[in-house]
Amino acid sequence: MANSPHGGVLKDLHVRDAHKHDELLLESETLPSIVLTDRQLCDLELIMNGGFSPLEGFMNQSDYQSVLNDLRLTNGCLFPIPITLDVSESDIKALGLAPNKRVLLRDPRIDSKLAILTIQDIYRPDKIEEATKVFGDNDLAHPSVKYLHNHVKEYYVGGNIEAIQAPIHYDYIAHRYTPAELRAHFKKLNWTRVVAFQTRNPMHRAHRELTVRAARIRQANVLIHPVVGLTKPGDIDHYTRVRVYQALMPKYPNGMATLSLLPLAMRMGGPREALWHAIIRKNFGATHFIIGRDHAGPGKNSKGADFYGPYDAQALVGKYKDELQIEVVPFQMMTYIPESDEYMPIDEIPKGTQTLNISGTELRRRLRSGLHIPEWFSYPEVVKVLRETHPPKSKQGFTLFFTGYYNSGKDLIAKALQVILNEQGGRSVSLLLGEIVRSELSSELGFTKKARDQNIGRIGFVSAELTKAGAAVIAAPIAPYADARAHVKQAIEQYGGFYLIHVNSPLEYCIANDRKGIYKKAQAGEIKGFTGIDDPYEVPTDADIVVDPSKQSISDICHQIVLLLEKDGYIGER
Repeated sequence: MANSPHGGVLKDLHVRDAHKHDELLLESETLPSIVLTDRQLCDLELIMNGGFSPLEGFMNQSDYQSVLNDLRLTNGCLFPIPITLDVSESDIKALGLAPNKRVLLRDPRIDSKLAILTIQDIYRPDKIEEATKVFGDNDLAHPSVKYLHNHVKEYYVGGNIEAIQAPIHYDYIAHRYTPAELRAHFKKLNWTRVVAFQTRNPMHRAHRELTVRAARIRQANVLIHPVVGLTKPGDIDHYTRVRVYQALMPKYPNGMATLSLLPLAMRMGGPREALWHAIIRKNFGATHFIIGRDHAGPGKNSKGADFYGPYDAQALVGKYKDELQIEVVPFQMMTYIPESDEYMPIDEIPKGTQTLNISGTELRRRLRSGLHIPEWFSYPEVVKVLRETHPPKSKQGFTLFFTGYYNSGKDLIAKALQVILNEQGGRSVSLLLGEIVRSELSSELGFTKKARDQNIGRIGFVSAELTKAGAAVIAAPIAPYADARAHVKQAIEQYGGFYLIHVNSPLEYCIANDRKGIYKKAQAGEIKGFTGIDDPYEVPTDADIVVDPSKQSISDICHQIVLLLEKDGYIGER
């Protein structure tokens, strides 16, 4: 067994005989089970394979409190991040959870049996204390503080686990190593000094130069060890990132670098996270670990200031460097010097030297617009991967989401726009009229607020999937409630364009032009919960366009919308 960063042994919980495995499987048939969340699944995998060594389970209350206060387990081992299994009060009652009871842990993706946990204790954490001590602030602008308060359940269950099987992965299997496997891989390659590089973003030339420089100075090899579990909301998906890493690997000198994926759920915890990452990399066999500027920082707080100082992470890890038994490699940001066609750390560049850089924001703008990305910044092979996943707006999908009273004219506008966009070509066009959706997708739903929200949620889901596929979607429900509209916007914007169009026809106009007599029935009480009569309509304050068919022609309204799409690059020249 390999040494851990704490002088003990690597806790690979998968090592056991077949008889014991069969015993656990048989026992699992009689146990209550917890279906893990995605974050819990990441944590469990790294507990089981030794990535979180010396942990042998989810933290009990004494270890949890010790980590919060002292960055250590109660046995004295350095460990800065609480690893906890959260459950609700209803879970505790329904499953009969109690100290000394055993519970099965299941994979949320395929419902497979992963491990059995023997409960040591069940305790209720102080979430404000956890946020303040672990993340330095109880500010909801921090993604993990927001997750803690909005998603983590009210109780924690502590106890050791016995592994049944590792989570099954179907993607990039050749690049997935347990700590024991990666250590064996290094041994086979005769690598004795390994510099690990942590990333949750695509890599470009600056990252390649940084890692090569670190390896050259330390006479070491390079481990590219990207996180492919949960990262910061809004990050590029791991499928795209791994394709980027694969495209980048041939740019290293032959035999210098290897790629291994880390199924970690990041907390974006800055200095504490950097210390945690160093422990994890030591468990995976690295001898050196690169820590750059603002390592694992989540960005700005609610007051517009950085959560952590740019070199706080380097300082904290440096404080424990002797105990960690892994050498920290601090690095400044790398900047391109066009005169010599090379990258250098920013602190080593002579004053007055011309430098070039492309920010993440600028890179995303160039990808969206289809603009040139120079080779001094990134390799063509990398840019090709990014363009496949992030095409320019002219090739992205979008949703036009109409909201307004029944009979406001939104259906007429939607049908006319469908014709215009079909004439434009370049995308498939899908029309989701309110009555059609009610008939085909939501026929069992009534008209309570909950039912209406469910209906809008379904429209949002379908629209998001079509947008992701590059289609033009025209949705025209009544959508009377602001919170439901906001959820739809959030679901769609991650895949393409979203435009909220308020069809602001006066209620009197809608009633006067109601040839079906629906409003008359609602006013007579024959239809209950009718928007504008006995159910409210929350007027949008965030509409991208406000139109009024009582004052504008359908053609003029459609032209107004087309001009907006053209201005933003979704239609026009291709």
